[in-house]
Amino acid sequence: MAIEEKPKETPKPVTVHTGSMVGVVWSIGWMFTIAFAKLIWWKALLALVIWPYYLGLAVR
Repeated sequence: MAIEEKPKETPKPVTVHTGSMVGVVWSIGWMFTIAFAKLIWWKALLALVIWPYYLGLAVR
């Protein structure tokens, strides 16, 4: 009797789904912080543009 070999199954790709709500919650929290600090419009604009850039550089 011959032993039959089963064809090897190709492994299924692993997908990781990150929560898309994290970015939304972070943005809402950041907007609340800007409003709570009562920043004037140009400081609020700087806070929205400059701070995340520097945070990204620090985390990277």
